[in-house]
Amino acid sequence: MKTIEIAMIGVGAALYAIVGVLTNMGIVSPVVGVVKFWPAVIIPAIFALLFGPLVGGTSAAIGIFVSDMIQPGHGIALLSLTVGCTSNFAGFYLIGFISRRKMKWTTILLSLIAGSAVLTAMTGYLLLIELIDIEVLLLFLGVLFASVLIVIGLGLWRPEWKSYSFASVVGLLVGSAIIGFGLWGYSQFLKLPLTGFERNAPLYASFLWMVWTFATEIPFIVTIVPPIVKVCYKAFPSLDPQTEK
Repeated sequence: MKTIEIAMIGVGAALYAIVGVLTNMGIVSPVVGVVKFWPAVIIPAIFALLFGPLVGGTSAAIGIFVSDMIQPGHGIALLSLTVGCTSNFAGFYLIGFISRRKMKWTTILLSLIAGSAVLTAMTGYLLLIELIDIEVLLLFLGVLFASVLIVIGLGLWRPEWKSYSFASVVGLLVGSAIIGFGLWGYSQFLKLPLTGFERNAPLYASFLWMVWTFATEIPFIVTIVPPIVKVCYKAFPSLDPQTEK
């Protein structure tokens, strides 16, 4: 790892923690609680695009841990390490990694079709065996297909950002899934803070956490990050991975 990357991890982590604390406004997901309103996701997304996936993922993991440990965070190190850090690292690493690939429309569309089919089949099976109800299924599928529209819409509107639009949806879906199912798994053994389900949360709660995380963060990632990064590329062309190549 280069010296500049180590330095940017520290800067990105500090900014992520500070901006997160200042902008969450004390809002948490309705009904199930725990997960905060978090527009600060633009910080590690920007760092992932400018300095690479490892910088984006690591700065996000460190930053979310710091913000969890200080007021008004929940202060539970184990919860942050198992759910918060892992979800943030995976999500923003994927955003940085995929966005740096010059993806073709055929690859993106085939990936969207295959992924949507698999996720639809999985949630349909959960409905069939009565682990979730129809309202949860429809909510999840609504977010899933809205994600497809986001990828296609942003890619058509700004073709140069089609890889990023795909990366942002994939990365955030993975991160949101880790949060949703990670909190559900944690609740089977230990108490969750700031929630109506302190112990033994029902499986459908994981979908609500996942949907809340994705739905409240994707607007910031797809609207604010590209113009900021574009300005940075113009000011510092060496940061543009296409320029490097």
